[in-house]
Amino acid sequence: MTADLRRPEHRLAYRAAVDRPRIALPGGKHLAVWPVVNVEHWLIDHPMPRQILVAPTGAALLPDIPNWAWHEYGMRVGFWRLLEAFETRGIRPTLSINGSVCEAYPRIARAAHAAGWEFMGHGFHQVPTHRVGDEPAAIARTIRAIRTVTGAAPRGWLGPGLTETLDTPDHLRAAGIEYVGDWVADDRPCRLSTAHGSLVTLPYSVELNDIPLLAIQHHRADEFVERALVQADRLAAEAAGGGPLGGAKAMGFAIHPYITGVPHRIGLLERLLDALLARPDVVFLQGGDLVDWYLESGDDA
Repeated sequence: MTADLRRPEHRLAYRAAVDRPRIALPGGKHLAVWPVVNVEHWLIDHPMPRQILVAPTGAALLPDIPNWAWHEYGMRVGFWRLLEAFETRGIRPTLSINGSVCEAYPRIARAAHAAGWEFMGHGFHQVPTHRVGDEPAAIARTIRAIRTVTGAAPRGWLGPGLTETLDTPDHLRAAGIEYVGDWVADDRPCRLSTAHGSLVTLPYSVELNDIPLLAIQHHRADEFVERALVQADRLAAEAAGGGPLGGAKAMGFAIHPYITGVPHRIGLLERLLDALLARPDVVFLQGGDLVDWYLESGDDA
């Protein structure tokens, strides 16, 4: 009987962390850090994906100028602060990018590509996947837009808002996508079954992520740095130890230009990058590097 891949237990087979084999990173490192910068195209005639200012009437009105402009600041100013923070430290993050950004903000797409950032598909517009009428067409359109800028199709995908339908993994693998970040379920890459072969899931984060942390939960900005450094300490210690959770780990963190790229927060990102760079047990990797490491590690079941 063929497994129903739309069921989570068949899509993402359960593997207890204590049962997975010890694996190592090159150079004896214990922790692979995966920074992800999300750049998005918000359509002014649509409800805004996020709000910093609630409408005076309590109901969203269109056009929602203040919240659209909040995001637009990130594209005009904040992105360039993030670019400088990574470039001056020799770190190349993964860029989670709406395909339409390549057309609406080509200056950003070209700059990221010139800096050696890896492009990861993030839908065509910043709208939930469930509202896309033709998923395969939207995926193909996003891949084409990225290929036009970079000369290559993206290897990875992150759904807008981490949204997927029950069929999204099948559509992605059929389109040639190799990894996804939506299934935030482990400290290591895992296998995700599809009708067209397997995808690799990578440890993206919903907790080391400036949207839930700062825009939704309203923590102080320095909570992001403190939380990330505590998590790095623990994961590296487990990786180096002899216990059942031993073996190299990965840690993703996610930022957005309109949140972390503002003047009162950019210094916190710089502090986090400097602290991680100072650690001899940490290596920064892009998504494709993580996939290659995982597939070569012997932990590829």
